[in-house]
Amino acid sequence: MGSKCSCTRSFRPKTEAPKPDSTEKDKEKLDEPEAAGGGGGKVEPDPAEGGGGARAPTTQPVITREGYNEKHQGSRNEGRNVPEPQPAPAPNDELKSKEEKEVLKVVKVDLKIDENAKSHHTERYELTRKRSAPTSTAEGQQQGEGQGQAIEPCLVVRRGQPFDIEITFDRPFDAEKDDIRLVFDFGENPRETRGTRVVLLLSEEDRPKQWGAKTLSQTGDAFTVRIFTPPQVQVARWKFGFDTVLRLDDSCKVFRYAHDAPVYVLFNPWCRDDLVYMSDDTWRSEYVLNDSGRLFYGTQHQIGSLPWNFGQFEDFVLDVALFVLDKSGLNLSLRGNPVHIVRKISAMVNESDDNGILVGNWSGDYSDGTAPTAWNGSVAILEEFWKTREPVCYGQCWVFSAVVTTICRSLGIPCRSVTNFVSAHDCDGSLTVDEYWDADGKPMEEYNQDSVWNFHVWNDVWMARPDLPDGFGGWQTIDATPQETSEGVYCTGPASVEAIRNGFIHLPYDGSFIFAEVNADRVHSIQTKDGTDWKHTFQENYIGKRISTKGLRGDDRMDVTDEYKFPEGSHLERAAVWHAVTMGSTKKNLYKVEAEDLKFQMVHEDDVLVGEPFDVRLKIRSQSEKPRTVKTTFTATVVHYTGVPVGSIKVESKTIRLKPQSEEEVKMTVTVNDYLEKLTDMCHVKISCLSQVQDTKQFHCDSDDFRLCKPLIDVKVSSVMKVGVEYEVEASFANPLPKPLTECEFTFEAPSLQRPIKVPHSSVPSKGSAKCSVKITPLKEGDKEFIVGFWSKELSNLTGAAKVKVVTRSSSES
Repeated sequence: MGSKCSCTRSFRPKTEAPKPDSTEKDKEKLDEPEAAGGGGGKVEPDPAEGGGGARAPTTQPVITREGYNEKHQGSRNEGRNVPEPQPAPAPNDELKSKEEKEVLKVVKVDLKIDENAKSHHTERYELTRKRSAPTSTAEGQQQGEGQGQAIEPCLVVRRGQPFDIEITFDRPFDAEKDDIRLVFDFGENPRETRGTRVVLLLSEEDRPKQWGAKTLSQTGDAFTVRIFTPPQVQVARWKFGFDTVLRLDDSCKVFRYAHDAPVYVLFNPWCRDDLVYMSDDTWRSEYVLNDSGRLFYGTQHQIGSLPWNFGQFEDFVLDVALFVLDKSGLNLSLRGNPVHIVRKISAMVNESDDNGILVGNWSGDYSDGTAPTAWNGSVAILEEFWKTREPVCYGQCWVFSAVVTTICRSLGIPCRSVTNFVSAHDCDGSLTVDEYWDADGKPMEEYNQDSVWNFHVWNDVWMARPDLPDGFGGWQTIDATPQETSEGVYCTGPASVEAIRNGFIHLPYDGSFIFAEVNADRVHSIQTKDGTDWKHTFQENYIGKRISTKGLRGDDRMDVTDEYKFPEGSHLERAAVWHAVTMGSTKKNLYKVEAEDLKFQMVHEDDVLVGEPFDVRLKIRSQSEKPRTVKTTFTATVVHYTGVPVGSIKVESKTIRLKPQSEEEVKMTVTVNDYLEKLTDMCHVKISCLSQVQDTKQFHCDSDDFRLCKPLIDVKVSSVMKVGVEYEVEASFANPLPKPLTECEFTFEAPSLQRPIKVPHSSVPSKGSAKCSVKITPLKEGDKEFIVGFWSKELSNLTGAAKVKVVTRSSSES
């Protein structure tokens, strides 16, 4: 295919993380009170400054967010007429004033984490459980490195749904002289006018869709309070504290008690008033709660399935997601709007422009990082990013998409990874893919600016779109792979899938680019012998095939092509194309195809194991009453999955004489020696053919891609495991190549069961077998999936998976 735009093939070197700025770090918040004695609390550090207690590294860069738009006006609060809190009372009773001795003090706060997490569908977040710090190396696990350091649980709730807490004071609450107000803050320099500070007074009324705090009960010194959050409130780590107010004869005194841990507030697909509301429980289970899945790759004729550990509930992942939003510079007033948030996520997952999570690399040289095909999950990527605050090397489209799925699901946004086979990259906004051939039937790669990827993986996110006309909510496409800039930034979407289907490419964001990916027309331009003119042929139904995502039940592929486009060639599909062309194409009237009297069909094998030869055949059927002479040129080329050529394998021309009303076949055979030393990591091969009917000057051009199959890893593990019992996981496969595999490495991981670990392996002889095993001890019950990967210098991206059920041991076995 045509050469891809330089921005998508180039990659950036690692950049240094920003150094901590003591000037910024030492700035005092103008209205931040000191922690009060008696409550055992402290002012919580900002997430951008490395907050979160033991969950975050102790040395983190300070991320400043200067220039936020301050024109947003938040609603004023009843509690604004209460004086600002005073410093904490002195610990020595002799030094305390009378008011300081009488003020109500917080002794204990019970966030009822278990009960709230269960009702908010957040109990699977490791943040909600007391746990020990893990380690991600096999050697470290065997030696117990990093284990045993206790991490306290945090409260994770979903917006628009109330949660209960219990506050214990040092004396009974006296309604005549005491008041309590609850204070929630997030971001730098929080202000009520920005919506980043909320002050709540206890009330008996519940105001719909607003912040509120209601007393449920009082028993002795303990208060049970129900807190209400709006369904559009900002998604963030909120600092949480109490102001106790002591009324005096002519004034009042206020003291604040800051809680140690933040309260995480997420999107709520269970809440009807949340823009990400999803009514179907099966859909929510898959697109929000499922922490493993499948990514699809290969070609439209040979679709491969890659198991993936999304791991959105791992203890640090939610902190990473919120850190990325902090770093993005998104106006804090927009942190409740999923449209703006997913657009920022599509920008921040790639490192272009903003030093984001993942560096793209399509060069084939990954010597200073990890090859994209070596990843089996998002957890290892996000863990490295969280530790270093530097972009991780390297990713390609399916890796970008998988990380986006993890980030979105961790925040509560329903998300799925979607694969488009035969995916167009339209560089000039024409809604066509333009390909050029010379008179001898060879592709003119130097002319080709557009390209066709064998497959491309992006994301769909689910939300209402109040910014669009009615009918365009639901699935919205975003894409974190850095292909083209949008508003000057490497990001794409969100674009309504329904709008793409109907050709409404003018709606925000980036509809024309995504429409071309799934429904562009293909134009072949063939140069005449004297080089002065071109003959054009057209294909209307080539782009956008078998658009795929994981099914709702099991791991099977679900075809969603009909969600993106009407049936190829139908009146509705052509109407959508014409509507899109009318709205913004730079080329028009390219859809007339001339009738010819020879029909062509290119055929190749789909299930060829790497290391075996393969044939490419062209069937030619004549509808003419006269004989025809046909010259056909075959070209086989190794390509990256993006369609970018790597090198030619074989070129062969053949001429046949076709009898009237007959059918014949021409064939080219490609041997192992032709391609073995030229393959790329994903083993993609492009086959092109150009046929010319010498009697009529009819031309036929066609090309297709297929992927040489790789062996699957056989994973053997007990189908049922018991918590606290050690088990062995064994992985094996046979080397299909006529040469040994070197620099070998296995990877093992399982969501909420096994952090990613790497195990080196000795060289694997030609046609020999490789075997590797690790021991694991499950710590939590549930349905899990082990994902195993293999990488070597000669053969990479081998995967295998096995599902297991972890159960609790009986009391007699404990």
